[in-house]
Amino acid sequence: MSDITALLDARTSGMSLPQALYTSDAAYHADLEHVFYRHWLFAGHSCDIPNPGDFFVVPVGHESIVVIRDRDGQVYAHFNVCRHRGSKIALQDCGNAKTLLCPYHQWAYSPNGRLVGARLMGEQFDKDSYRLRSAHVRDLAGLLFVCLADEPPDFDRAVADVTPQLRPHGLANAQVIARHRYDVEANWKVVIENNRECYHCQVSHPEFCLSNYDYGVNGDPRSDAAYSEVLTDAYRRWHDQGLHPAEVSFPGGAPYRVSRLPLRPGFVTESMDGQPVAPPMGELPNADVGSLRLISLPNLWAHANGDYAMTTRLTPTGPHSTRIDVAFLVRGDAQAGHDFDPDAVAYVWKMTSEEDWELCENNHAGIRSRAYQPGPLSPLTENSVEAFYGWYETQLREGVAERYTPTYAAQNRSTQTTYR
Repeated sequence: MSDITALLDARTSGMSLPQALYTSDAAYHADLEHVFYRHWLFAGHSCDIPNPGDFFVVPVGHESIVVIRDRDGQVYAHFNVCRHRGSKIALQDCGNAKTLLCPYHQWAYSPNGRLVGARLMGEQFDKDSYRLRSAHVRDLAGLLFVCLADEPPDFDRAVADVTPQLRPHGLANAQVIARHRYDVEANWKVVIENNRECYHCQVSHPEFCLSNYDYGVNGDPRSDAAYSEVLTDAYRRWHDQGLHPAEVSFPGGAPYRVSRLPLRPGFVTESMDGQPVAPPMGELPNADVGSLRLISLPNLWAHANGDYAMTTRLTPTGPHSTRIDVAFLVRGDAQAGHDFDPDAVAYVWKMTSEEDWELCENNHAGIRSRAYQPGPLSPLTENSVEAFYGWYETQLREGVAERYTPTYAAQNRSTQTTYR
């Protein structure tokens, strides 16, 4: 960890990160320990598990988390580790099970984690002493988040800020109609950096740029009078529609942003011709509600349009690789072939995502070169990248302090900002 701290000390503000923070095994393990194992992570959608016993498995570094719904509708998250001798329990990515049954010695657990069956353990065996170890889980307007830390950061502020804007899109009662998984040969921070700027968009994303303005990207101060007028008119219209538009960008150092932004004239959604590709979602009066953008560091960004939503989840798999899951949602009662074409729903963001993955792989390949040196960020278009670096550095420094100074967390808990 002294090497990681030295790398952080050596970074110059306004420049990209030192090479080893992208490429070294030490940095990868520090990222897992001090970022992914400490923070709230986007896991999936509540509509993925609508019925009792429905579950899905979320990989997080070396860990595996089972997210499952019980017969009362409550959602639980458990480490995928049997309390007998440690075997993985759920071996499939998703499914339905009345009990979570370990395939090794058939210990059985109820969805709430209680051990309900342990054969041949004797009459004196106390099953209540061997519940599954649970993780924290929260539902954010249909998006499920988990946290592996014993004491998770506050999540109430995110719920308060995001829910009024996201809830009308009805993600809790939506359906996932397309999923795309990618194994990208790039460090997860390279992927986040790419998402945090649109310096590259005009050249690299023709589909995205059909519907989206250059303006409105967090950390990009550029604007003009015409866009300001469009934004003002859009806010007035959204208020009249009963929506609650607001720009909430990483308040107090928190790792999330939510913002509703207008689309270009003639576009009511992010599609190739600007026309809806599915029925209006949730409680929305129509599809002409702009595009709601949400990011939650370290592993989610999402766009919720009037007719569909897209979520992107990152999972680091090594210093040089990231697994990425992109999902597309429409309203729950819409019928494929009648109300929507799955390929049309996914087209713009499938193309945009795959364009990004190629850019990220090229970027990471160059970072691995002996010729790489940190380069300057644009003060006009890459301020949000610099803000990400600051957040990332804080997580590593605080994680090191907590790990190696036992009294640090207790002494500083009362003064830490939301999402420490």
